[in-house]
Amino acid sequence: MDEVTFRVFRGEPDADGEPFGQMIDYTVTLDEGMVVLDVIHRIQAEQAPDLSCRWNCKAGKCGSCSAEVNGKPKLMCMTRMEDVLEETPDGEPVLVKPMQAFPLTKDLVTDASWAYDMDRRIAPISGPEESDWEFRQEEADRLQEFRSCIECMLCVNTCHVLREHQMFDDFAGPRFFVRLAGLEMHPLDTESRIPEIKDDFGIGYCNITKCCTEVCPAGINITDNAIIPLKERVVTEFYDPLVMLTRKFRSD
Repeated sequence: MDEVTFRVFRGEPDADGEPFGQMIDYTVTLDEGMVVLDVIHRIQAEQAPDLSCRWNCKAGKCGSCSAEVNGKPKLMCMTRMEDVLEETPDGEPVLVKPMQAFPLTKDLVTDASWAYDMDRRIAPISGPEESDWEFRQEEADRLQEFRSCIECMLCVNTCHVLREHQMFDDFAGPRFFVRLAGLEMHPLDTESRIPEIKDDFGIGYCNITKCCTEVCPAGINITDNAIIPLKERVVTEFYDPLVMLTRKFRSD
């Protein structure tokens, strides 16, 4: 059995709420087939019982165990140690840190309550009663991609608008553009969402670098299938000269 050194962030917010702590080394014996979360659990069991880590299903479905492994946003339960060791330079420890976009709670746990607040800002579907819904298979397939989000917030953690510029009040972020796309593109939704997507949720701040798509463990094509179509609808609604002329003539 091989031994590996994990360098794990340990700390809590200071009196001003700023993250305060240090990286601590733990040497762990690996078993075949282990994932990063297994190693964290072994550290808790054998060396640091006070190490805080959020997890639940251990099956890549709950989105709880998000962290940064060697600087990359990952679900720890879905990140296999053999893959991590392949990308870790010889003699270097495996680095594990909490998500950097969110306020630190303790160790590997962050406060993602912003997501619940943002969720409440989005109006639910408005249309016929669910029992009366009928839509074509291709429409159902399109919506199903958006419904596969597990709310791990890895896409938010890698988004520079939120991570670097902390624009949490003005920008919905990739996870919630996925939700907004699922509502806006729903064939039965009657809510007028485009003005809100433009002004309240700040889709114009996104410069479509696709970093959110690259880290999505559910495989959602966030940029191409959610954000870009929403941007196109905003452009059509507010900047298309034909639409603007039509609106002017109707108002006269």
